[in-house]
Amino acid sequence: MAATDADIVPEDLFVGVDVGSGSVRAALVDASGTILKTCQHVIKIFEPQPGYYEQSSDNIWEACRTAVKGAVGDINPEKVKGVGFDATCSLVVLDDKFQSITVSPIGCPTRNIIMWMDHRAEAQANSINATKHEVLKFVGGQMSLEMEPPKLLWLKQNMPNTWSKAGHFFDLSDFMTWKATGATSRSLCTLVCKWAYQANSEGARHWDDSFWQQIGLGDLIENNYARVGTEVLEPGKPVGNGLTAEAAKELGLCEGTAVGTGIIDAHAGGVGMMACNVEGLNLPCQDKPITSRLPIICGTSSCHMAVNQDPLFVPGVWGPYYSAMHPGLWSNEGGQSITGKLIDHVLHTHPAFKELENRASKSGESVYESLNNMLPSIAALRRSSSPATLTKDLHVWPDYHGNRSPLADPTLTGMISGLTLSTSIEDLAIKYLATVQALTHGTKHIIDAMESSGHKFSTLFACGGLSKNSLFLQVHADITGLPIVLPKETECVLVGSAILGAAAAGHYTNVQEAMAKMSKAGSVVWPNARLQDYYARKHKVFLKMLDHQLEYRQIMQDA
Repeated sequence: MAATDADIVPEDLFVGVDVGSGSVRAALVDASGTILKTCQHVIKIFEPQPGYYEQSSDNIWEACRTAVKGAVGDINPEKVKGVGFDATCSLVVLDDKFQSITVSPIGCPTRNIIMWMDHRAEAQANSINATKHEVLKFVGGQMSLEMEPPKLLWLKQNMPNTWSKAGHFFDLSDFMTWKATGATSRSLCTLVCKWAYQANSEGARHWDDSFWQQIGLGDLIENNYARVGTEVLEPGKPVGNGLTAEAAKELGLCEGTAVGTGIIDAHAGGVGMMACNVEGLNLPCQDKPITSRLPIICGTSSCHMAVNQDPLFVPGVWGPYYSAMHPGLWSNEGGQSITGKLIDHVLHTHPAFKELENRASKSGESVYESLNNMLPSIAALRRSSSPATLTKDLHVWPDYHGNRSPLADPTLTGMISGLTLSTSIEDLAIKYLATVQALTHGTKHIIDAMESSGHKFSTLFACGGLSKNSLFLQVHADITGLPIVLPKETECVLVGSAILGAAAAGHYTNVQEAMAKMSKAGSVVWPNARLQDYYARKHKVFLKMLDHQLEYRQIMQDA
């Protein structure tokens, strides 16, 4: 008689839930960090007008229910000891009875989430930054329009009816823990990173009244900030009394199952991989402090998650944030608003994309694998010394959706130098390569800014959808000159959220111990030293393109 899942799984299991931009994923994870099963369910994104991106919390919770039930399967739910949530840093709006209120200009009542990548609040971000308030130094000197205060101010100024009825504003991961437990506590991670909440290593935890008053949102101070959070917990701390009876039934788990305080999705990736044991891999970070490691979470967008013992202020880079990712350490977050999304845009808008799809389909590959395999052949035909040098005369500035770091300028746009009349599939492959290189030069730009302010990195760690793209990884190693460690579990964002559940359940003493026990290193991508001079020259061109864009803007500003 065949063994069932219930016969072979370990006793103590944990569920990690990741709410991404386009789907909710759940994983069943054991105490060693091994993923036993995953399930994914798509969620909807609405774009009522350019730059506006909205979602529905009802749709997301329904997808969560499906994903968790799918991941747990026929396992005895009593074996699941803890649940952890991570999510994008999107803004969820509910009324005082916890019902959805519209944030959409078209008035749809179920569209109650302004997504992280929504850019409607540019004017509000500019007005907040014009105050030059002291709290802004903790977001790189400039508050991004992707953060919550500009979005809140936009709602107050543009949708007064929604504003007057709103009883609760949540970051999305905090909404998920509320939905699971009924407790309205907030995560220190979400609040310090996206809401201008103040925390430090001396134990200070507080909202700054003067900031909210100065930017025109003083009404949020009422009732001890009840609408945005009065109880603030570090990631992994138990929330409320665990799963409510209703949530347990919806998720197929047991009432009272521990729920860990949530975290932003990129931070979950850092939690899931930055403490990997690297013994025997001959890496420069071995036997060095964890601060020498730079996790990069790369998917639709990319986040560069640095930690340090002391607060380091990096112009144009978010942070320093205390205990937002690694307990007891300060973190800085660099980022690129679009990475995978930009690559897809370049592919989908090229005349040869249909030909590429057909070729990939016939060979059983993804379009990315097909392009990656095509580039060496193109290089051989053109007698190039390396596929990398196919872009010698083609240069890209990748800020099609503005620059998050290290320039903190959402008005920057994309640039391409070296276009021809070619519409061939070979032309598409080279443009794809140039785009990947440009995104990586953006990563080097961020690393250089961080290191100039005191960070020192010896090794990169990568996870997310783009970490499955061999070209993306190799180019990152070559341009930065740093080796890249891939975690043994490629879905380490899910491992990171499961770590929070394990800590909340008391299986491990704290999040640090859970990180050490549940994350493991896999393969390593090493840089190609022979390309160092070529990429140094390309980086000079990359920075010159920025100078040119700013110069063109200056020439045309009074036209």
